[in-house]
Amino acid sequence: MLYIEPEKHILASLQQKQNALEEKKLGLEQFRGKQTATKDGRTIKLYANIGSADDVEAALAWDAEGIGLFRSEFLYLGRNEYPSEDFQYTNYRKVVEAMAGKPVVIRTLDIGADKQAEYFKLPHEENPALGMRAIRICLTQPEIFKTQLRAMYRSSAYGNVAIMFPMISSVWELVEAKKYAEEVRSELAAENIPFNEKTPIGIMIETPAAVMISDLLAREAEFFSIGTNDLTQYTLAVDRQNETIGQFVDTHHEAIIRMIRLTTENARKAGIWCSICGSLGGDFALTETFINAGLEKLSVEPSRILELRSRIAQI
Repeated sequence: MLYIEPEKHILASLQQKQNALEEKKLGLEQFRGKQTATKDGRTIKLYANIGSADDVEAALAWDAEGIGLFRSEFLYLGRNEYPSEDFQYTNYRKVVEAMAGKPVVIRTLDIGADKQAEYFKLPHEENPALGMRAIRICLTQPEIFKTQLRAMYRSSAYGNVAIMFPMISSVWELVEAKKYAEEVRSELAAENIPFNEKTPIGIMIETPAAVMISDLLAREAEFFSIGTNDLTQYTLAVDRQNETIGQFVDTHHEAIIRMIRLTTENARKAGIWCSICGSLGGDFALTETFINAGLEKLSVEPSRILELRSRIAQI
């Protein structure tokens, strides 16, 4: 709300709200630098979602224990041409070095749907959310994919990097993507370019198909991260860009909760870790539900971290 020449009682009310907010922030400072743990001692890792190298400052300011989602597609947006390998490498390395050994999960580009770049020359689609996007672009245009993978692997020499593929719906997609990663590793080794050969490869779980075969995908992936934004869209058949159907977007729908539980269970059975990196990760109303489901990591917007830590301490 914007108040023009507000009256005294309005100013007093807003000042009171501001003071309450500042008091709340001071109260959260006691959780800075502390381990995130429940009352009974179960530890949870709280990571930050970022969209650029500049965002790492906010992640550190809010005491993130790592970067759970580096949205690499933002390096491709607002440009007239593909970002070079060196440009991407410089950005990835900046984040990796700033996090000083803490985990940094970099997602391969998720261009398409609501994130468009004209120079990709993607075909016009009636429903781009169901069309050529994310891993589908990478597998059909491997030269773009391999350039990005080279930059990611090069940055892995400077810290704790993991690579994550978005929009995986079938096992063959993951297997094919891993083949390109293997090619890149071989090329870098032949060129004597340093990288971490043991860089983990994981996937986003954001389609109902991926949930239902998560037991099979867990045999090929080293970790899962649940993307609740797209998972909600595809499960409920609601376009999250369509404001007219907002009342039908139920992020707490029982189907979504069951899918999160199933994915987490299959990850646990396979011995791999599972996190949430979608908006629901920062939904305080579901924090206890997620912990009871067995999630070990939550990746959220940086400003949610300290309050989330304080709430977990009460569970």
